[in-house]
This record gives sequence, structure tokens and C-alpha cells, in this order.
Amino acid sequence: MNLITFLTVLKQNDMKTKTTKTDKSNKKKVKKFTFIDLFAGIGGFHLAFHNVGAKCVFASEWDEPARKTYQKNFEKISPEMFSSGNFVGDITKISKKDIPDFDILTGGFPCQPFSQAGFKKGFNDTRGTLFYDIAEIIRVKKPKAFFLENVRHLYAHDNGKTFETIKKVLTEKLGYSLYHNIVKASDHGLPQNRPRLFMIGFRNKKIPFEFPKKRPLAFTMSDVFEGAKVNKDIGFTLRVGGKGSKITDRRNWDSYLVDDKVRRITPKEGKKMQGLPDNFIFPVSNNQAMKQLGNSVAIYGIQDYAQKIIEALEKYYE
Repeated sequence: MNLITFLTVLKQNDMKTKTTKTDKSNKKKVKKFTFIDLFAGIGGFHLAFHNVGAKCVFASEWDEPARKTYQKNFEKISPEMFSSGNFVGDITKISKKDIPDFDILTGGFPCQPFSQAGFKKGFNDTRGTLFYDIAEIIRVKKPKAFFLENVRHLYAHDNGKTFETIKKVLTEKLGYSLYHNIVKASDHGLPQNRPRLFMIGFRNKKIPFEFPKKRPLAFTMSDVFEGAKVNKDIGFTLRVGGKGSKITDRRNWDSYLVDDKVRRITPKEGKKMQGLPDNFIFPVSNNQAMKQLGNSVAIYGIQDYAQKIIEALEKYYE
């Protein structure tokens, strides 16, 4: 053991001794923020928020194969949520009052068309869309913050009227702040385009929020294919349908030139492109796994924003 290491250990031991002797009532208690995971898919939001120290207390996903994958990977991480019956199916059939209290609402909700009337009627005319369930949960449970994700086209859908309806509900009807940004997975370390609309808001509008800085790629498509030569550093956006197009087809998204041979990605490569850990398990067929990956979120970007949300809440509430 060198001198620097010895002094470091000595200092750590001294700090432990002081902590032991300190009256517990004088210790600063650090709150662990809780969140719920709506339209949960295979748990991208769950993993990202868990990684920054938050606790999931409720999750909802209606698709049975996705539920199977979710439970396989998260029951060991959040056992209380499963044992208490708070992993549910169709959110539209759940009484909002029965959802446990929580701090942050998260969800990548499906984008259903909003009528032109919805632009005028706001909250009331979102009925019949799954966004209404999110808004109703926010109205009833009044969380400290929310983090919503959707396809980037939501921002311009119906000449911007759909987004304006959502904005009006969140800010005027529910009284939250709203920060929004188009975020690419490749801007946060992952070799995939995947532009998505992120929407973050706080119940207390005085809480400031800064978007996380972009960061360089953590690895490239060459690393995804275990060091082989690949024709692209950043891969296509993973999708649900349209597999099997020729590599020269403009609709191709799953084929690459790998060591000068055409190869299609499998769940093994797709998992890396989404930032899922190596030990993430798909207890379903490869076809189902690829569908689930196409519907999932890119973890690194979600996690970078989750960290900023937690930091903003910590500053204000603690």
C-alpha cells in the first residue's frame, strides 16, 4: 500500500468514526424519490431512473409478451412493486386513486390523433386518447414532476395543434411547467439516430431545469458487431415493422454491411443499440424481442434527463 492510498483509507476510517459518534438526529436524510412507469414496455424508464437512485412503486403495461419481459428483468430490482400488486395491465381500467403516491410520473405514451376540437377544448377533449389517462393521473395524484416521451412527429402533428393541446392541458389545466426537446440517442452516447420528443415538467414552476449536455458516442456499430468493420458508425433507428428490406432499399433499417457481408441485427445487437445491459433477458421469441426493442426507449438519453430531474428536485425539496 503506497502513502496516498494509506492516507485515503485513514481519512475514510476517520470519517466513519465521526459519523458513528454523531447524533443521528443531526444527519441529513436523503430522500429517495419514487416514480411510476406508464406504458412501460420492457422497462426502459424503470432501468434509467433506477440507475439514478429512484424507486419504482407502480408500473402499467397491457401487452402480455412485454409484461413477461418486464417482470423477468425487474422483479429482482423492485420486488415490493410486484408483491404488492402494483404491476398492472390496462391503465384505462385502473382507478387513479388506487395508484400509490409517487414523486415522478414517467411514460412513453402512444400518440393517438387529437381532434381539431381538442385544440379548443383542451383537457376535456383529450378523452378517448391515452394521454387523457396521464393527465388524469397527474390531476388526481399531483406528482412533483413528469417525464414523457414520444415520437418527434408529435411536435408537428396536425400542424402543431396536437402538441398545443398537450401543452395547454399540462400547463394551463394542470398547472405544471413544461420543458421540451427533440433528443437523438446518438447525442447521448448510443450508436442509433432515434430522435424523440422529451417533455419534462414540474408542479412547482419555480424549479429551474437545464437540459443535460450532449456527450460523444460510448461505442459505434463496429462495437455492436463485436469489432467487425461496419459501413456505419451510427445505426438506423430501431423500428417495430418493415424488417427484411434489401440493404439498398431506403426503407431498410435492420441490415448492415459487416466485414463486407450483409448482416441483419438480432436482439443481441438491438439490445446494445438501446443501451440495455448484457444481462437483460428476453424470455420471448426473437421476433417478439425485436418488436419490444423497437418500442423501447434508448436508455442513455432517458438516464441523462432523469439525472437532471432528480438533481432539480433534490435542490428544491432538500
